[in-house]
Amino acid sequence: MRASLLALSALLAASLAHAAPPAQVADGALVGANGMSLYTFDKDAGGKSACNGPCAANWPPLMAAADAKAEGEWTVITRDDGSKQWAYKGKPLYAWVKDQKAGDRTGDGFNQVWHLAKP
Repeated sequence: MRASLLALSALLAASLAHAAPPAQVADGALVGANGMSLYTFDKDAGGKSACNGPCAANWPPLMAAADAKAEGEWTVITRDDGSKQWAYKGKPLYAWVKDQKAGDRTGDGFNQVWHLAKP
């Protein structure tokens, strides 16, 4: 009985190791868990965010837990302040403060450097 409980416990732990992706696809674009649209920034390069300070106040990064692990197309980058941020296909992801409800896409094309994140 104890051995089977240990085996079950190990299987459960292994299944939990594969967490759900940090974003989903809705209407052809990536959205956060809250359903809000996610964006990429043309000035980001080399797996590093160029959006810090006031920029990050307007374009909140899609934050990752300190122990988040990369999986598949999803990677975790370290921001200038040491916090972690999710990236998809090497591009850090952000929300836009002016999007008011799920499905809004008002940041797409902003200043010709912000784009809706697509799978």
